[in-house]
Amino acid sequence: MRIANLAGRAVLLVPDGAIDIHKASGGALGPDPGSIFERWDDLRPQLADLTGEHVPYAEADLLAPVPSPRQLFAIGINYAEHAAEAELAAPTASEPGSPVTFTKFASCLTGPVSRVVLPQGMVDWEVELVAVIGRAAHRVPAEDAWAYVAGLTVGQDLTERITQWSGTAPQQFSLGKSYPGFGPLGPAVVTLDEFDDRGDLRIGCEVNGVSMQNASTSEMTFNVPELVSRLSAVLPLLPGDLIFTGTPAGIGATRVPPVFLKAGDELVSRIEGIGTLRTTFGED
Repeated sequence: MRIANLAGRAVLLVPDGAIDIHKASGGALGPDPGSIFERWDDLRPQLADLTGEHVPYAEADLLAPVPSPRQLFAIGINYAEHAAEAELAAPTASEPGSPVTFTKFASCLTGPVSRVVLPQGMVDWEVELVAVIGRAAHRVPAEDAWAYVAGLTVGQDLTERITQWSGTAPQQFSLGKSYPGFGPLGPAVVTLDEFDDRGDLRIGCEVNGVSMQNASTSEMTFNVPELVSRLSAVLPLLPGDLIFTGTPAGIGATRVPPVFLKAGDELVSRIEGIGTLRTTFGED
């Protein structure tokens, strides 16, 4: 299934349109996209059997498929090549405090087709696989962790580097990554049964048609089950929570010379089997 947010209503995306979940269920299931994941265990079987009118839609009308998560986790330096380009030590499984974890504030989330107003500074891209939690998880072993994931989606961890790097350690990661529109998400949450190999998906992004990042999610130091296990060892993960799982090599800040986003640019982010984000940039 491909669960999306079409103009504020929960829908299932199908090849020739969208099925409105509330209407197709005869009102038994609510229209709120966020409520789908609050009751994921109960609703998943009903959604799988749902049929209804296939309504054409415009991609620009899709919003963030999980609009208001209670917790949003973001993972740093989770690809070895990204650690190397940033001249940082790659974390290891045995290292205390791994993985590097911060947050993006949920107010930054936006849809898969969006226009972002650039703040002053140096705005960079970071395409990421995002895991959506479907069941409350606390102290979950890695071998059981996929059972707590409702699905996967595409995210962009847009970052204003001056704010991020300001202050003394720990630096202002969360603020630098949470300007309005700095969390493009979507186009849908894709359930795990849709993937041939959910641990090995091509991931990448382009700026104005030029490839900037190109990798596989199999290159993550901590994969999705390990992240669920390690995060839930500290605190409960809640239905609808998001985990931005880290970005591969190819960010703008580490290029020579550095490259940052400017007004008029188009950023296209994609993950195999999930879909594409299209973000354009403007000025106030």
